[in-house]
Amino acid sequence: MLIKNPRLVISAASIKQWPESTMPEILLCGRSNVGKSTFINTMVKRKSLAYVGKTPGKTRLLNFYDLDEKIMFVDAPGYGFQKERKSDYANFGKLMDDYIEKRNNLKLCILLLDIRRDPSTDDMMMIEYFAHHQIPHLIILTKSDKLSYSQQLKQKNKVASLLNIEPTNLIMFKHDEPEHVEKTWKKISTFF
Repeated sequence: MLIKNPRLVISAASIKQWPESTMPEILLCGRSNVGKSTFINTMVKRKSLAYVGKTPGKTRLLNFYDLDEKIMFVDAPGYGFQKERKSDYANFGKLMDDYIEKRNNLKLCILLLDIRRDPSTDDMMMIEYFAHHQIPHLIILTKSDKLSYSQQLKQKNKVASLLNIEPTNLIMFKHDEPEHVEKTWKKISTFF
């Protein structure tokens, strides 16, 4: 999919700030520092649409990105950063509950996992949360470029085993390889 004019619509802290829209929305979730901003920038072929921070755990809002008035990416705050306070977890939970339970535009959730790490308890909880709310979801393995091909296959199989799914249900993503972007867009398009 070619995106010509992606733009950040709003960074929303509450329901009152959500944009009015009829576009289908894709929620992007994952641990802090999993590469969500890099994923967004790569998918729309822009270097700095989504801010890539050096310090994990900074995003606390839902960032709505309009992709040529076709679909909307909604970037959720990362979770699992060690300096988070209990109040941060509570705020994250309320933000996610409100969005997932009340946003009719939501059509797909994408959970990004760092291929170099085993899924965390928080990752498993997100998958259970999607299943509980009967929301279609994809699991994408980021940072594949950090491993050799044999390491990628080994870790992909390990992650699949830990999640109790088939390895073919995991999408490998390398931000520096255009064919990965095209494959990912094709997979996403099957949900619309």
